[in-house]
Amino acid sequence: MTVRTPETSTAPDTGERGPGPVKVRLAVNGAERTVEIEPRVSLLGALRDSLQLTGAKRGCDQGTCGACTVQVDGRRVLACLTLAITCEDAEVTTIEGLAAPDGTGDGQLHPIQEEFIRHDAFQCGYCTPGQIMSALGCVQEGHADEDADIKEWMSGNICRCAAYPNIRAAIRAARTRT
Repeated sequence: MTVRTPETSTAPDTGERGPGPVKVRLAVNGAERTVEIEPRVSLLGALRDSLQLTGAKRGCDQGTCGACTVQVDGRRVLACLTLAITCEDAEVTTIEGLAAPDGTGDGQLHPIQEEFIRHDAFQCGYCTPGQIMSALGCVQEGHADEDADIKEWMSGNICRCAAYPNIRAAIRAARTRT
């Protein structure tokens, strides 16, 4: 059996890219990065496998658990369902970039991260990066005024340890700090 590995295209730029590996420029956590990936690679795959940013977790790979939640241009997205190539010219923020991504924070956590710790809003921690990124979106989008709103707008993030009351408490505490 012969396995054919796609090669990087050397054809003139016709506006079409792929199907083999292409260079994709991503702005991740305030830094420009270039990866060589096939156009079918998800943002999650590019972040974890190419850039070694493993904060966003691969859970269901179907967009139902929210473990892979990151922000693209300030909006929360499921990285497992987002093609990396569609994120060119956008700012991607992962959990790694949340705490002072410009390096000026002297190790200071983001208020959402501090409240998750203060309210013990994690058990095993696997879903925590996605929960935090989604919680940030929930607060920024103005959906954190009532517990029922928080519950609804965080419903795309599953915590198998059922730390939901603590997560809601962390979001309530963080909503005035962000």
